[in-house]
Amino acid sequence: MVIAFVTVTPLGTGSPSLSPYVAECVRALDQCGLKHTLTPMGSILEGSLEEILEAVRMIHNIPFNQGVQRVSTRIVIDERRDREATAEGKVRSVQKKLAENR
Repeated sequence: MVIAFVTVTPLGTGSPSLSPYVAECVRALDQCGLKHTLTPMGSILEGSLEEILEAVRMIHNIPFNQGVQRVSTRIVIDERRDREATAEGKVRSVQKKLAENR
């Protein structure tokens, strides 16, 4: 299982608002069936490395398909091979440690 953080940023759109592009990317992720969570600064994706890379390729191209001439995409990949990990599990682990020290 891989957890990845991805941000797709269309450049030179003529507007400071990127939400129309983000909405299209989220719609595409909904349709591909990959587990994902939208955050204020990007999306968390969970799945196999192959699934994630394919999803990133797909959403990277969405702004181009909407007429944008330049897109910057940032990906952070967290892959553990010693045990299964989920985004929710990582947050729970930190919350547990915080509760122990209060």
